[in-house]
Amino acid sequence: MTVQKFVVTADQMRQIETRIFAAGMPVAALMEKVAHLIARRIQVLLGEEESSATDFETDVTYRRKSGEGKKIVNSQFPAIGVLVGPGHNGGDALVVARELHFKGFPVIIYCPFSKLKELTKSHADYARHLDIAFVDKIEPLKKCDFLVDGLFGFGLEREIANPTAAAIDEINNLNIPIFSIDIPSGIHTDTGAVLGAAFRAKHTLCLGLWKRAFLQDQALEYIGTCELIDFDIPVADIAAILGDVPAIQRITKASAIQHLPLPRSPISHKYTNGHLLIVAGSGRYSGAAILAALGARASGVGMLSIAVPQSIKPMLSSHLPEALVIGCPETPSGGIKELPVAIDLNSYDAIATGPGLTLEAAIAVESVLECDRPLVLDADGLNILAQLGTIPILSERRSQTIITPHPGEFKRLFPELAGEMGDRIAATQAAAELCGATVLLKGARVCISWKEDDGDSLGDSYASRTVTYLNPESTPALARGGSGDVLTGLLAGLLASAIARKSPPQEVAATAAWWHARAGIAAAKERTELGVDAFTLTQYLIPTLRELQ
Repeated sequence: MTVQKFVVTADQMRQIETRIFAAGMPVAALMEKVAHLIARRIQVLLGEEESSATDFETDVTYRRKSGEGKKIVNSQFPAIGVLVGPGHNGGDALVVARELHFKGFPVIIYCPFSKLKELTKSHADYARHLDIAFVDKIEPLKKCDFLVDGLFGFGLEREIANPTAAAIDEINNLNIPIFSIDIPSGIHTDTGAVLGAAFRAKHTLCLGLWKRAFLQDQALEYIGTCELIDFDIPVADIAAILGDVPAIQRITKASAIQHLPLPRSPISHKYTNGHLLIVAGSGRYSGAAILAALGARASGVGMLSIAVPQSIKPMLSSHLPEALVIGCPETPSGGIKELPVAIDLNSYDAIATGPGLTLEAAIAVESVLECDRPLVLDADGLNILAQLGTIPILSERRSQTIITPHPGEFKRLFPELAGEMGDRIAATQAAAELCGATVLLKGARVCISWKEDDGDSLGDSYASRTVTYLNPESTPALARGGSGDVLTGLLAGLLASAIARKSPPQEVAATAAWWHARAGIAAAKERTELGVDAFTLTQYLIPTLRELQ
C-alpha cells in the first residue's frame, strides 16, 4: 500500500508516531534514520550524487558567478547553512548537518536558541565536538549557497514572535535557496496559514505522511516544490489512526485511472457509453458552451446533446458536428429563456449546466434542478442556485449532484461558511455535509468532498462520513478564463458514462480534476504557462491520457 495517498493532520501524525514509539522504536533511532534519508536526498538534488542536477545547482552556480555567495572554505561542494530549532525538528537538522559535514560539505549551524530538547542538545554537543561552526547571528549565513530549515516542525500553532519572526524575514530576504525539513517553519500544519512569519522554501521534504498544509492554496508559495520522505511507517499504525479507508486522500494516478471508462466492452454502443446534455451558452458567452462541449467530447461520452440559444446553434454545430445541438428560445439579450418542450430531461444519463448562461437562464436552470437526473452545476448555474437557495434545493435532490464553484461562487452558495475559507479542506467538507452534494472547490489544489452513507449488515441503520479527495498537482497555466468550462464538460461526460455503465459515480469528480490538471501540466511543459488557453487545453486531454496509460 502506497503512503502517497494519505493526508494527516498534526494531531493524527502525533498519534501515529506515539504508536511507533510505544511499540519500541527509539526516538533517537528514528531521528537518525529520517535525517540520513534527508541528507542523502539533499545530495541528490544538488547533483552531488547519481542524479541529474536541478534548479538548486543552477542557483548555486549563479550565486558564485555573481559574487553573491562566497565559499566558507575552499571546497568542491556548495556551502550549507543549517537552521536549528529547539525541538526534534532541530535534532533532525543537526543530524543532517553532521552527515553533510562528513561528506565534505562546508557546514555552518545557525542556532539562536539557548534551551534545546535533550536529544537535540546531544546532537548539538556532538556537532560542536566535530568543530562544526555554530552561530547565532544571520550575517555568516550570507556566505552559504543554500540553507536547510529545521527551526520548527509539524504541529506549530502559536504565532512566531520577534526576534525569531524578524530573523525569518531577514533570512528570506537573503534570497538563498532553502530546503525545509517536513514543513517550512512558520506554516500551520493543517490550514497552511502563516503563523506570523514563515520561510519561503524552494523545496520541502515532507516526512512520513503528507500533511494537510501541502494541499492548502495559501501555503503553496512557502512550500515550493515538495516530495515525501517515506521512512517506512507500519501500515497497521496508519490504519489504526486513519482507518482502513482514510476519509481524506490525495488523488493518485492509480486511483484516477481506475475510474476512467476504459477499457470499453467490445459490445458497447453509443448509448451504453452515456448520453449527456449540456445546457450552456448565450449570445455574449458562446465560447463557454463550445469549451464545455469539447471537454465532454474528450471524455468519450457516447452521445452528446447541447442546448444553446437558437442564435448560436450554427456556431456550435460547426465546431461539434457529431453533437446534437438544440436551439432554445432566447431573451432579447441572447440568453436561454427556457428549455424547449421537446427536451425530455429524464432521457439523459446526466446533465451539465452553467457555463456561459448568464442569470437570464434561471427558468432553464430551475427545470434542470427539478428533474431526477445526475447533474453537474457550474458558473451561472451556481449563481442561479444561490439565488434560489442552495441547501434546501440540493438537500431535496435524490440524484447525484456535483457543484464546481470557485471561491467567489462558494461564498455566494454558502455564505455561512465564508469565514471558514482560510481552511479550504474544512470548508469543502462542511459544505458537502450541509447540502448533500459533491462539492468540488476549484483552486490551485482542487478539493472534493461528499457525504457517504454506509449501512450495517442488516441494512437498518446507517453511519455517515465525509469523503475528501485532494488534487496534489496542478499548474498556474490553468488560471485562465474557460478552463473551468472544459472541466465541467469533462466531468459531466465521465459522469454520464459512469451512470450508463452502472459504475459508482462519486469518484468521477476526482478523476476529472486530476485528468484536467495533468493536461494543463503537459500543455504548460510544451507551451509555457503563458501559452495554455482553454481551447489549447482541450487539445491535450487525449494525448495526456494516452501517455499516462
